[in-house]
Amino acid sequence: MSDKSQFALLRQRRFLPFFVTQFLGAFNDNIFRNGLVILVTFQGVLVLGMQPSVLANAAAAIFILPFFLFSSTAGQLADKYEKSLLFRRIKLVEIALMMLAATAFLTHSYGGLLAVLFLMGCQSTLFGPVKYSYLPQQLAPEELVGGNGLVESGTYVAIILGLITGIIAVNTESGSQSLIAVLLIATATLGYLASRKIPATRAVDPHLKINWNIFNETWRMVGFARKDRSVFLSILGISWFWFFGSAMTLQMPAYTKLILIGSKDIATLLLVAFAIGVGVGSLLCERMSGRRVELGLVPFGSIGLSVFALDLYFAQPNISTNSVSSIGAFLSNSGSLRILMDLTLIGIFGGFYSVPLYAMVQERAERRYMSRIIAAMNILNSLFMVGAAGLAMVILYAGMTIPQLFVILAILNALVAIYIYSLLPEFLMRFVVWIMINVFYRIRTSGAENIPIEGPAVVVCNHISFVDALLLGGSIRRPVRFVMYYKIFETPLLRSIFKTAKAIPIASAKENEELLNEAFEKIDAELAAGNVVGIFPEGAITNDGEIQPFRNGIEKIIQRRPVPVVPIAIGGIWGSWFSRIKDAGIRRIPGRLFAKVNVRIGEQVPASQVTAQGMEMLVRTLRGNQK
Repeated sequence: MSDKSQFALLRQRRFLPFFVTQFLGAFNDNIFRNGLVILVTFQGVLVLGMQPSVLANAAAAIFILPFFLFSSTAGQLADKYEKSLLFRRIKLVEIALMMLAATAFLTHSYGGLLAVLFLMGCQSTLFGPVKYSYLPQQLAPEELVGGNGLVESGTYVAIILGLITGIIAVNTESGSQSLIAVLLIATATLGYLASRKIPATRAVDPHLKINWNIFNETWRMVGFARKDRSVFLSILGISWFWFFGSAMTLQMPAYTKLILIGSKDIATLLLVAFAIGVGVGSLLCERMSGRRVELGLVPFGSIGLSVFALDLYFAQPNISTNSVSSIGAFLSNSGSLRILMDLTLIGIFGGFYSVPLYAMVQERAERRYMSRIIAAMNILNSLFMVGAAGLAMVILYAGMTIPQLFVILAILNALVAIYIYSLLPEFLMRFVVWIMINVFYRIRTSGAENIPIEGPAVVVCNHISFVDALLLGGSIRRPVRFVMYYKIFETPLLRSIFKTAKAIPIASAKENEELLNEAFEKIDAELAAGNVVGIFPEGAITNDGEIQPFRNGIEKIIQRRPVPVVPIAIGGIWGSWFSRIKDAGIRRIPGRLFAKVNVRIGEQVPASQVTAQGMEMLVRTLRGNQK
């Protein structure tokens, strides 16, 4: 069992050298890219006849174009070869590119800098599939959210430092660019040295024959990603975040200069606010998700993205009447803190949105094709980012303002979210469950390690409220197929949630014998498929808060399919809105809202020792005196 803190990974060789390597890579990218954008924006340099506001979007398109062109090859290489070797060679390529970049800066070759930007995109294309497929090979499933959170937060810290360093290193007055040239080469060299400490990580498909036809292979990789619908829709969700985030951040230098009438220091401050937000949101994901892939955070994140992008428009809809040259002067202006807060919250909710999606792809994608699926994701990311740059350029050329672009992005984000969640209701179901266990109640789960990581099992629990299945579903790391009374299954507001969770409706023999038999068939099929089935052996929700005698349905299930059984007890929810206590409904405010609810999970019981009476005694013992 790994340490409970995600930061413990930073003390381990399997993670720290990798983290430092990717951190320095992101840092160097941002020294170069933002140094270039700031240089042309605030010196008024025209490159290929493009204005600075348009050039920022064009530069983004140039950088990400290689992701579309060469990701198919990069994904194959990452699956075919040992990963630590690939890390080292890719970092050597970075050193060579930074030498070219240094030369272009020193000679004021702006066209040359754009060419280097394209080549850096090629290097990043090779790095991406290795980076994200390395994590699921080295981290345990319960470490994926924390590991991805550290990587995302580290990346955005690198972005912050790269922004500041790039702006300081670029000299817009004397024109001498020797400092940025030295920094680029030094950082690339340090990144290579860190990569030499990354432990060997086996190739997942060493006999793979490289297909150099990028179009044919790209189509095949997208096919790998589409094998699992949830993986593919998660990839689309990630790609949309790159669209949204790049469209927002690319406008910051021009937004500062044209709308806020500010200096490059203020542009840096705005980008830092966004980057800090993403870093904070990414780190919070592990705590908010209970060290598992919590899809409920994704809708929560998408709501925040739209709300605060829209508020960013209202914070400064028109050109400022005051010119500000320092951060202090900017902060003294009315509405400035609101702008900073909006950008920070956009970043935080972006972390909530993206980290669970990355972890879900790594957890559910087939290991043999992991790098190629990541490469397919990079291709889609690049398409979406090119689309974002193109959309921004079209909107700005059409005469619309940058704040109006923020409104369009907020509306588009809401529409895309609705579309994705309609295709995969699991996101919304998990959102409802997450709200239930994090807002309505204060859930305390113990013994979660007793649920088997894989393979079939039955969990049995006392039945004290209408939302017991939701509470358990939010407390158990694996998806659970709950067996529930058919009338509860048909509850109008909850039916779609239960159906999405693949709950199994059941009735007594007197009510509907056919439905009863069908339920046992479905239970057996789920166990045969290696899933976890949850039952409430009392057969009904308690009317007095006490545990009722367990019926023998559990014995029938185990006789048919011998699997381990895990006892669970819920305590603390009796008397709430959702229990059957008299006068405990909505008429009583707050109806034990925010009550502490304990979910205690006992040790597994072998199939040979399972009896209804024995499981009842274990559940009673786990619950104790708390109703």
